[in-house]
Amino acid sequence: MDEIEFSRAQLRPANEADRQLAVRSLLPSQMPDMPELKALSFLVREIFDIATCSVSIIDEDWQRIAASSGIPTSDCARDESICTRVVYKNAPFMVEDLSKHPELSKMPYVTGEPGYRFYAGAPLQLEPGISIGALCVIDTKPRQLGKSQLVQLQHFATVATGLIKLHRANIMLQYDEAALRLAAMTDPLTGLYNRGALRDVVDRALEAAIAGGGTVGAIYIDMDRFKSVNDTHGHIAGDMMLKEASDRIRSVLRATDYPIRMGGDEFAVFFNAPMTREALESVAARLLEVFRKPFAFEGLELQTRASIGIALAPQDGSTREELARNVDKALYAAKAAGRDRFVFYDTLDLDRYTESRTA
Repeated sequence: MDEIEFSRAQLRPANEADRQLAVRSLLPSQMPDMPELKALSFLVREIFDIATCSVSIIDEDWQRIAASSGIPTSDCARDESICTRVVYKNAPFMVEDLSKHPELSKMPYVTGEPGYRFYAGAPLQLEPGISIGALCVIDTKPRQLGKSQLVQLQHFATVATGLIKLHRANIMLQYDEAALRLAAMTDPLTGLYNRGALRDVVDRALEAAIAGGGTVGAIYIDMDRFKSVNDTHGHIAGDMMLKEASDRIRSVLRATDYPIRMGGDEFAVFFNAPMTREALESVAARLLEVFRKPFAFEGLELQTRASIGIALAPQDGSTREELARNVDKALYAAKAAGRDRFVFYDTLDLDRYTESRTA
């Protein structure tokens, strides 16, 4: 099988939104102990006479280990996962010698312990065309699988998927439809709404406000220089900061407002009530203030600020898509102006903004 080099920016399949809904339908976000899946991973490892067999689930940011046998494996950031390539391809993926792969050769599990060299994985297709993760076999020495062995691996992945489907069916017996729908709209890390909630939550609020002659406020928040903190102190520190940031955002909102994690370190708030420019300015000022406080992590004080864009519907957009585009322009203008500030969309010099954004 050909070895394919991916850039990290490409490792999101076109159906990522639908795929994330499928992952969240498993509940809870981290897979519970499943003895049957553990037994299957042991059986696969024995049959292939290999160091490790794992069943992994790829969520928005992480690879979660649902079961494994052999050399102990643990959760890791999605960008560091090999299985995310299986999800991206929605097809088996094999690397005969990881130390010779242009990107994977730099991964810590290749350069250091346990010194992996071989990988082969097959997708777990919870729905047709939607891969939620992979069943993989890994070894500490280079090797290859023949066509018949790859077919075997795919069959074992089908069995693993069947066990996971049974797990999901049991969950659906425990949760009513409304609870499942809410869970599918919730970001598992922060507890805020996720992007999947935009259609259900924001569209209804926007339609009702416009029909009644009211307004809907929108704020976009980007954590300034979060990536440098994340890269320096690791994903555990990054996750802590995202959780704390979500708590700080909630602390300045009302129960009727809708805070959303848009992805990564980007957040949004939609205000489901008549909003004035003055009220939005007051909320934005308080958000800047709470983000100026350092984040405590293992005795360190980590600093990040916030850049904020603000728009008001219907004058700045009568549809969610239009409102989102315009509040994003205001956010970009806040970052370009020096960060740690808020900018209203209606104050932008759009000709100058368009010129600087495309330069």
